[in-house]
Amino acid sequence: MKDLADIVNQLRSHKTEREWFELKVNWFEPNQIGEYISAISNSAACAGKKEGYFVWGVNDETHEIEETNFDPDCDVKNEPLKHFLARQLAPDTNFEFAETFIEDKRVVVLTIPAAKIVPTSFKNERYIRIGSSKENLRKFPEKESFLFDILRHGFPTIENTPSEYQDLTFERLFIYYGAKGLKLNPDTFKKNLELLTADGKYNILAQLLSDNSHIPIRVSIFSGKSKADNLYSVREFGFQCLLYSLDEILRYGDVLNIIQADETDRIVERKEVPLFENDAFREAVINAFVHNAWITKNEPMLTVYSDRIEILSRGTLAPEQTMKGFYAGESIPVNRKLSEIFLQLHISEKTGRGVPTITQIYGKDAYDFRENSIVVTIPFKWINVMGDKRGDKAGDKTVNTRLSDMQLRILAEIRGNPNVTKPQLVSILSVGKTTIDNGIAALKKKGYIERIGSNKTGYWKVNDPADGSTTH
Repeated sequence: MKDLADIVNQLRSHKTEREWFELKVNWFEPNQIGEYISAISNSAACAGKKEGYFVWGVNDETHEIEETNFDPDCDVKNEPLKHFLARQLAPDTNFEFAETFIEDKRVVVLTIPAAKIVPTSFKNERYIRIGSSKENLRKFPEKESFLFDILRHGFPTIENTPSEYQDLTFERLFIYYGAKGLKLNPDTFKKNLELLTADGKYNILAQLLSDNSHIPIRVSIFSGKSKADNLYSVREFGFQCLLYSLDEILRYGDVLNIIQADETDRIVERKEVPLFENDAFREAVINAFVHNAWITKNEPMLTVYSDRIEILSRGTLAPEQTMKGFYAGESIPVNRKLSEIFLQLHISEKTGRGVPTITQIYGKDAYDFRENSIVVTIPFKWINVMGDKRGDKAGDKTVNTRLSDMQLRILAEIRGNPNVTKPQLVSILSVGKTTIDNGIAALKKKGYIERIGSNKTGYWKVNDPADGSTTH
């Protein structure tokens, strides 16, 4: 039996109304209720939901509970409301009114099944939701075409949607499986991994796993706390098999995760503190990849600020996923077969520990559910903040270690790639050779970097100038 309170609270947790549900307090217009049933039924199908909802007793602006006096058993011109609605809906729609009490206040929930074979109509007119507005479906031919396509072929997925690229190769996929001790059969791997649509075309999943996914995946690093601040660098990890992109980003997380020296209350040994919790970062990145709405052909985004990392995945929760189940670790994959492949390769687990791992460390506020994306924020725990005035005392002389913006940009590039050369820095940062020379000289003097080996074959070592310890 459905828990109506859970359903209502799930709907209230959204910042705004969605196409598949409407919130009101005491509103009552019989004909418009019928139109809403049509609109929500059709919109639920477009969203991949099994059903949509109309709720009385919830303020549509604040989402606060306000007791309703709406009576679903009332009459409309001497005809019961339920009969009035059912008589004019086509095809037969098994809608259902029910009531419950939340915060000791009465709430009425109308459950509306999603359209199945044909669109749902009321008085021979079909409706759809555009944002939170109810509109006639005929005014939106693209929406109408999308709805009919779903009703004919099912909700689009990366398995049943053909890729626009059909000249795909999979050499690196075979290598990746081999490195995991698994062998792909050249004759059957396309079928076993479900890389083909029903009519034999490569699908979106095949594109993701091919030698060139044709999808950019980048990590952007900013100098401050917002995108209005200077951009340090952009690292490119896309345009290859998705499995390699994921591995490279996880390794890059190790580069970003500076191990800091905590001298507080030191007695014998210095305490080493990572900039952020690697387990949480790893789980957030893997979840972003496996649950991203790849069907939209948009990639996850990783953005590094001075105080945090934001990991954004496209889309929303899987249609059958509830917020309560999400936080409990009851994972329902957005991309079923990709999730199975991640499990097969031991990239992820079926224990559902990802979200609980993150929330245990950073709380539920680490998740931000936006209209078309989910963002996980991994905050930094700085011990010595880059750019503070620190110094190494030599007698009475103190060397000021405050870094300029250009020095910080150079340091970020070196930290990300210890083998980077001066000519490469000139090209990456779009500045002159003298600027790079001066910046590197200052970083050396302040103790942040030192050169190991020759200019041609050596590499950069990054140090913490507070105590000389190597952070990379």
